[in-house]
Amino acid sequence: MTTEFVLALDQGTTSSRAIVFDRAGTVRGLGQREFRQHYPRPGWVEHDATEIWHSQLDVAREALRNAGASAADIAAIGITNQRETTLIWERATGRPLARAIVWQDRRTAPLCEQLQADGHGEFLQERTGLVVDAYFSGTKLAWLLDHVPKARQMAERGELAFGTIDTWLIWQLTGGAVHSTDPSNASRTMLYDIRRQDWSDEILELLNIPRGILPTIAPSSGEVGRSLPELLGGAIPIAGVAGDQQAATFGQACFKPGMAKNTYGTGCFMLMNVGGEPVRSANNLLSTVGWGLTDGGADWRSTYMLEGGVFQAGAAVQWLRDGLGIIQHSEDVEPLAASVADTDDVFMVPAFAGLGAPYWDPYARGTLIGLTRGTTRAHIARATLESIALQSAELLTCMNADSGIALSELRVDGGASRNDLLMQMQADLLGVPVVRPRVAESTARGAAGLAGLAVGFWKSLDEFAGQWEAERTFEPSWPAELREARMARWRQAVALSKGWASDAPRG
Repeated sequence: MTTEFVLALDQGTTSSRAIVFDRAGTVRGLGQREFRQHYPRPGWVEHDATEIWHSQLDVAREALRNAGASAADIAAIGITNQRETTLIWERATGRPLARAIVWQDRRTAPLCEQLQADGHGEFLQERTGLVVDAYFSGTKLAWLLDHVPKARQMAERGELAFGTIDTWLIWQLTGGAVHSTDPSNASRTMLYDIRRQDWSDEILELLNIPRGILPTIAPSSGEVGRSLPELLGGAIPIAGVAGDQQAATFGQACFKPGMAKNTYGTGCFMLMNVGGEPVRSANNLLSTVGWGLTDGGADWRSTYMLEGGVFQAGAAVQWLRDGLGIIQHSEDVEPLAASVADTDDVFMVPAFAGLGAPYWDPYARGTLIGLTRGTTRAHIARATLESIALQSAELLTCMNADSGIALSELRVDGGASRNDLLMQMQADLLGVPVVRPRVAESTARGAAGLAGLAVGFWKSLDEFAGQWEAERTFEPSWPAELREARMARWRQAVALSKGWASDAPRG
């Protein structure tokens, strides 16, 4: 029997999605369902892991129905997931001991500050490629073990399992038979030595985490188990796993060093392929594993990335809509911004929750600068759009410096990549073409690709990459002098936003 499709499970921060792809890489069926966000205290964000599992199973069944497919038609399942979100559960029952702590959660910031104060920051960054921040899973797991009743004792007796969301879905799909993750997700825990490609015993000791609670690490492309027949109507190989941003980079076919993609969503995540060795950033970017692929044996070779994150991108446009009320719908921002030729020297720094890379300033706050009596809501709208492109351009400048590779084009995806004005701004500020693909579902496409390659659905990386097609290319139109002047003015605006919420004296 010939299988015709691959099923991608795309478990995100606010919704669970499932997409069926055919051999040409075309979407044949889709399902999506939102789930609840829990905010028990200021700075805390939690998810109900059981609700996530049920929503993901429901949309998988829906996608199969919409594709007119059965389990017998599916060659493999690929999983991609919100990264860093952390949970623990009982091995015997599969019952979570607490809600999952979401990647956005800041409750472990004091522990991170203590680690830095105790002089561990350099060691942790050298081992993991990450800055010490509450964003990552390691301190979240330590917090759960210390604060959930009986968790530490159970963990030390080998009764608990830890996982990020990929691991949780694999466990559920296999009925608890497989406790596994992949190198891309492992590299986001702050517990993983990215050079040795294994959990770091030194970091586990530092954070007082028993090694037995951790999942095994398997390649990003390769069968790790099979789904229980009663879940989807048959036993389907689970053969691809990657964190969402790495999966999107794979889906964009960024397979050669120097290739990069930027995802424009609530925030922006830019990843650049730097090859087979990690690059230590001199500009406060993250070094992370993109994916681990085998040569047919048990071992894998990792492809490494430099990553920079913009905390507020689409969220800044949502603020124009919900906070200021100057637009009714997010899509209204493009025609409003296009109604003026420029921002009239107005700059928006959307540091509503601090600044990410390369500044990592949690005390920065949102700033509108350059306002005059001639400023209109159109100028503010244009400055907000431009802030997304400016933040991303700054990240790319850092990546070029760290990697020693000059980018030739930027591949883009995410909801805001549909905004033509924003994409043209991005090309002008980067000085390189910005390329939007025909298939916008880059994250799910990457998960499908990893799974399909593992089972021979696609024969090679070249075949998979050959299915990637550009829908539109935005060519840069600015001279270098204008681009550099605009970036310099942006940095002036950023300097004014920094440190605002700190108690430190300000000059």
